[in-house]
Amino acid sequence: MESFAADLSTMVRRPLEPEHIAAMHKCGKLFEFKAGDFVQEPGSATTLFHFVIEGELEAVDPKSLQRVGAATLGPGQFFGDLQFLSGGVSLVGARATCDSKVLCVPREDVLQLMSDMPEMSDIIVTVMAARRRRAVEQSDSALTLIGSEISRDIRHVASFAARNRIPFKEIEVTSDEAIALAAQCGIDQAQPGVIFGREQKIEPPTPQGVAKALGLYIETEKENAFDVLIVGAGPAGVAAGVYAGAEGLSALVLEDMAIGGQAGTSSRIENYMGFPTGISGGDLVGRGEVQAMKFGTRFSVPRRATALRQCNEKWFHATLDDAQEVSAKALIVATGVQYRRLPLEGLERLEGAGVYYAATEVEARYCRDSDVAVIGGGNSAGQAAMFLARTTRHVHVLIRGTSLASSMSDYLLQRLNTHPRITIHTRTEVTELHGQETLEKITICDRNSGQDWQLRTSALFVMVGAAPNTDWLSGLIRLDDKGFVLTGTEAGGRTQYETSCPGVFAVGDVRAGSVKRVASAVGEGSVVMSATWDHVNG
Repeated sequence: MESFAADLSTMVRRPLEPEHIAAMHKCGKLFEFKAGDFVQEPGSATTLFHFVIEGELEAVDPKSLQRVGAATLGPGQFFGDLQFLSGGVSLVGARATCDSKVLCVPREDVLQLMSDMPEMSDIIVTVMAARRRRAVEQSDSALTLIGSEISRDIRHVASFAARNRIPFKEIEVTSDEAIALAAQCGIDQAQPGVIFGREQKIEPPTPQGVAKALGLYIETEKENAFDVLIVGAGPAGVAAGVYAGAEGLSALVLEDMAIGGQAGTSSRIENYMGFPTGISGGDLVGRGEVQAMKFGTRFSVPRRATALRQCNEKWFHATLDDAQEVSAKALIVATGVQYRRLPLEGLERLEGAGVYYAATEVEARYCRDSDVAVIGGGNSAGQAAMFLARTTRHVHVLIRGTSLASSMSDYLLQRLNTHPRITIHTRTEVTELHGQETLEKITICDRNSGQDWQLRTSALFVMVGAAPNTDWLSGLIRLDDKGFVLTGTEAGGRTQYETSCPGVFAVGDVRAGSVKRVASAVGEGSVVMSATWDHVNG
């Protein structure tokens, strides 16, 4: 995560105030630990907040059970990172290096204190966010990915973890470390896979499996009733989650891939107010996620809604892709849009193995120092081209039209036109993909010359079209002829963002007539909460 304060280093060293500690004493218990005792077992649920009164704690690597880094925690410091806010499991352990006294406070009580005492919240969130950022940058984690260089499935997990800011370590399948891990897990030989801790092999190696292991996959059968259900965690959905929690509503946000949605793949957003030097979409929405969790909003990834129904008691029930259900008094549709899949033979086979729908650090590693192609004429495609041009030999931007002037911001278009490693090809279209296990080259139809030509490339980034994610709404609300959600009085809604069904609201790109900008989506997600609160409490 990017810094949460102007001077992050100062905030990280800032201790909790005496009144914060006194408040924790009222709801926590003091425990004594002997030297060598685990205060927090690696991989266990983060149900307690650990504040050191006397002694010293060290962070413990879950694979080696050795100390992580050189620093330790002394009196006045506390253990934990963002997993504490999300309610997940601990990615590292905490162990007493000497006889110690630790104040242990239930997670729910600490979240309430953070809500009541903003200064306390500032300190805890800043420290935990800094620790997570350091873990991501240094790949300090209980999560190890083996063989992403040869396995599409492991690449998919790597993309999921990176986009959700989950720290992980990648090792080659033939490395000594991979062989040693395989032996610890009872596997005859090293092979592509995902290992959590020392011995837990995640099967199957999927984003769902990783999320369940880390406690990010909320079992809605056990906890399935909320004031408001927010489907989609792009800028609009996360903003709604922030304001839902701030208004005291119990809220669950579902996202089928990564917090940030399509905006989360943007490497640099320069026209969002307040960030004159720009900010990545992942960092911008990631800050909102932490802010929402601070207020008690829950997030569950990767979870996809597949159907919707309403019962006589005016509750909405969403069926999820694992057949579980979640219920809420109000529903906010923030599912955004998705890039269209090209009608090309072999596309599905090569998705994740050369054909990508996002350009992040993970995908960029697989095409370093080679030619790549980007299909699309919008800002997302332009930002992807600029990002990829940092590490690739050349970026070819392919568009069907004659110009980008009407679809891309002028500042971005000017940068593409002047970049020495970017070429814009107008009136072009990809007609064929070549390669069996991975993408090797593409055939391009050039209507300017009337001839086809081929580009040898290992990476094609598809960022074209905008299909709304509304199939799961089951005909319960009115859509326009393109599948976007109709809102406002003309659709039968009582307020600007309410749909034809009372209690169902739509915000962001999925809403018919919306402005396709991050700032607009954030605004809609914020404003909608007033009407949502009225419906829930009416």
